[in-house]
Amino acid sequence: MPLSLETLSANSTVLARLGALDVSFEPDDEPWFAIDGVEPPRQIGSDGSGGAFVLLPTDEVLYVSTEGRTGIIAETFEAFVQLVVACPYWLDVLKFSAGGDLAEMRRAGTALEATLDDDVNEARDEIRAALHLAAPDDPIGSLYEAVAASDAVVRTTDGSPFTTLFNRFSIDNNPMLRNAAA
Repeated sequence: MPLSLETLSANSTVLARLGALDVSFEPDDEPWFAIDGVEPPRQIGSDGSGGAFVLLPTDEVLYVSTEGRTGIIAETFEAFVQLVVACPYWLDVLKFSAGGDLAEMRRAGTALEATLDDDVNEARDEIRAALHLAAPDDPIGSLYEAVAASDAVVRTTDGSPFTTLFNRFSIDNNPMLRNAAA
């Protein structure tokens, strides 16, 4: 049976460990965005920067950043949890995607993986064991495909549309990541 939000919400230990991966399943009470054709959006959680995770009626998970960027990041709720466990730096992979270049995203993923601390790795192992969660075959490739195919239109409260999650930076713009990739 696929992992559901309800199953996950019943496991307080896993919820606490997901906090080490910058994911909280306590949604905001006040909506600060709207999604064309989705009324009302079902925000299921957030990250440390205030970005929102939204479960769409199609079961896809959409991320809405406080910086005006958005995109579908996973095809299902279970794929979303697999993504954040396998690739807790998924948002940085998109930040350093050089405008949506998969090879650059993989390069960023390698550099970011090298910077993880033991607490994050312990949290990942504990979550996988507690949920009997399989590791995804290609989390960065799946993330790329989901964001590239994302057709959700998200707007601010004044009606301005958000832009894609792909950002223009490369790890070459960041000395720490550039050195980690070398």
